[in-house]
Amino acid sequence: MKKIKFLAFAFFMMLAVSTFAQSKKVVFKAEDYASFGEKFKVKKVYTNEYMLKKYKALKKGDTITVQFMANIKAVCKKKGCWMNLDLSNNQEAFVKFKDYAFFVPLNADGSTAIISGKAYVDIVPVAELKHYAKDAGKPQSEIDKITEPEVTYAFMADGVYIKK
Repeated sequence: MKKIKFLAFAFFMMLAVSTFAQSKKVVFKAEDYASFGEKFKVKKVYTNEYMLKKYKALKKGDTITVQFMANIKAVCKKKGCWMNLDLSNNQEAFVKFKDYAFFVPLNADGSTAIISGKAYVDIVPVAELKHYAKDAGKPQSEIDKITEPEVTYAFMADGVYIKK
């Protein structure tokens, strides 16, 4: 009987730790964040590490609606029309904005973002990759090295909060 109680306790502890690791309780104060796009209620925000696991489970054509928090690695230097978020383990999510309806600040690199929208896996053609590299201000020699389409962890955001 003791063994069964111990196993039940261990199971529930593992479940609790697993749930905690996948989403973090974000103390969200609107005054600490700049809002872009649609405002949204911050709830069940995944960590960047857990979001990477979610992406790895997706196939081309799959879409999930989520919120997650991550550091901004890069922003389009022409308009702020896209950004790359750090997913950990040298992986990134490429974020575009729904209906091209809003942009983020060009100097948001290094900031923390909470995004809400749809995550999916995409295959980006060479021409589009070169366009993004040019927007990012990469040298022509680096742009010329882009010769293959790329499987990308993509995100269509309807709303973004960036920590001030």
